[in-house]
Amino acid sequence: MYRLNKSGFESYLVGGCVRDLMLGQKPKDFDVVTNATPEQIKGLFKNCRLIGRRFRLAHIVFGREIIEVATFRGHHSDDEDGNKLGQQDAEGQLVRDNVFGSIEEDAERRDFTFNAMYYSVADFSVTDFANGRKAIANREVELIGDPETRYREDPVRMIRAIRFAAKLDMTLTPRTAKPIPELAHLLANIPPARLFEETLKLFLAGAGVKTFKMLQQYGLLAPLFPQLETIVKNPESREFQFILKVLENTDERINSNQRVTPAFLYAALLWYPLEEHAQKLQAESGLNQHDAFNIASGEVIHRQTQRIMIPKRFSTVIRDIWILQQRLPRRFGRRAFQLLSHPKFRAGYDFLHVRGEIEGGDTMELADWWTEFQHADPGKQKKLLNTLRQTEGGNTPRPRKRRRRAPQKREAGDA
Repeated sequence: MYRLNKSGFESYLVGGCVRDLMLGQKPKDFDVVTNATPEQIKGLFKNCRLIGRRFRLAHIVFGREIIEVATFRGHHSDDEDGNKLGQQDAEGQLVRDNVFGSIEEDAERRDFTFNAMYYSVADFSVTDFANGRKAIANREVELIGDPETRYREDPVRMIRAIRFAAKLDMTLTPRTAKPIPELAHLLANIPPARLFEETLKLFLAGAGVKTFKMLQQYGLLAPLFPQLETIVKNPESREFQFILKVLENTDERINSNQRVTPAFLYAALLWYPLEEHAQKLQAESGLNQHDAFNIASGEVIHRQTQRIMIPKRFSTVIRDIWILQQRLPRRFGRRAFQLLSHPKFRAGYDFLHVRGEIEGGDTMELADWWTEFQHADPGKQKKLLNTLRQTEGGNTPRPRKRRRRAPQKREAGDA
C-alpha cells in the first residue's frame, strides 16, 4: 500500500479485513483496492501475477502469503456513447466485468454494506460509504442496491449472504432475504469449480450447522446438492440428523484448531443418496451388493460434480471412506489387522462412529468393537477376535487345506 501511495496512486484495505477489525476479530485475509490498473500494479511489483477473466486481479506474493489487489470497479451499464462496459447473460449474470471506476463507484459495487468500508494507511481513517458500521451494530447482513438485480448479477451472493449470517452470528435483513428462494435456481449457472470453493467457505468456517439449516430455510440446498432434495424435507429423519452431527463435529474441530478434510464432509452429505442408489441398482439389475455399491459410488459422485466440482484428491478419499463402511463389518482373523493398517482407516472409523451415534443398533455395536480393538494390546485383540468368532463367526468355514496330488506313475516309453 505504501508503495502504491508513493507512486501516486490511492490504496485502501477493504472488505472482510476491515469488517473483522470493526467486529474486534483478527483478520485472516487482507484485500487491497487502488486506482492503479492491473498492468500498472504489475509494473510496480516484480512478485505480481495477474489472474481472472471475469474481473482482472493482481496477486502480490510474499513468501506463502498472497495479497489480492483490485482496481476500483466502475458501473457496468452503457457509457455515454452507448457502448457496453460489461457483459451480462440472459439471466442478468455478469460474465465480464473489467470496468474500472472511482472509489465511490467501487463502494456501490460491493455486495454487503459492511464490506464497503475502506481503511487508508495514509491517515489511518475508515471511510464508510454504505452504513456498514450500522449493520455491524445491528448484527445484520444488508445487501447494497436492489437485491434481485444484485443476485442476478452474481447468484453466489445468495450463499455469501448465508455464510456471513451464520459465521458472524447475524440475521439477513428482510429485503436481503426475500428474493433468495425465488432466485435459488440461478446457482445452476455458476461454474462447478467456483461452487466448490464457495461451499468450502460455507461449511469450513466453524458454523456449519447453522449454515446448513439456513441453506435449507432459504431453498439453497437442493440447487447445490440435488441428491439431498428429498432428505432435507424431513429434518427429523436419521439422514438429516446424520449430516447435522457430522457438521457439529466439524465445527468443534475447526473451532479448536484441529484439521478437517472436505472429503469427510462430502462423504457424509452423499452417504444416504449412495445407499439408496446402490439398493435400487441391486434390486433392478440383479447385481450383487459389492458391485452395486461400487457402481453407485461412481454415479453419485459424478452427479454431484455436475453441480459442484469435487477434485480427484478428495473424490478418491470419499470412495475410500465409503468402501470401508462395507469392509469394516468383515473383520474376522487377519482382515481386522489389514483394515487397521489401511491408510484411511481413521477416517472410515470416525465415519462409522457417527453413523452409529445416529443409527444405533448393529452399527453402534460395530463402532464400539472397533473402538476397543484399535486401542487394545495384542493379547486383548486376540481375545476380541476369538469372542467374535464364537458369537458371530462360528459357522464360518475355515480355509481348506490344499491336498497334494499323488505323483502319477510313468508308463514305459514316456520320455
